[in-house]
Amino acid sequence: MIAQTRAARQQLIVDLIGRHPIRSQSELLAHLGQEGIDITQATLSRDLDELRAVKVRRGRALVYAVPGEGGDRTPRAALDATEVHTRFRRLLEELLVTAQASGNLVVARTPPGAAQYLASAIDHADESAIIGTIAGDDTILIITSGEHQGPEVAERLLTLAGPKED
Repeated sequence: MIAQTRAARQQLIVDLIGRHPIRSQSELLAHLGQEGIDITQATLSRDLDELRAVKVRRGRALVYAVPGEGGDRTPRAALDATEVHTRFRRLLEELLVTAQASGNLVVARTPPGAAQYLASAIDHADESAIIGTIAGDDTILIITSGEHQGPEVAERLLTLAGPKED
């Protein structure tokens, strides 16, 4: 369920550009349609302009990219699925300390100061079983989509993180 506001629509556009190599406005309109957002090409064009989206070369194709957040405002295009999985696995290996489940919730622990960074990676990993995260300093609450999916998600995260060395 996505709010029908300009801000929500623009955040969805940023998320889609970050997850998929979008080559054209018509392709982006199709992705938005799959998410239940029906807008005109003119509105999409205005949104892309407001988001400062640009086309960048990704291999042999030109794809949309939006500026990064924080201090690095370099436009970022979507990574391919292998790169996303590799990065996600690396972050879990480096930052996930424990993951415990209860029902549809998972409580994950990280080193101090790392929870928000790892939570953002989890949110962007496109894991279908995960609705979202809430992060503190060293603790992440992961909300799953199924009533009893917490243990499955916790096990998956721990498996991706690999064995911990003593």
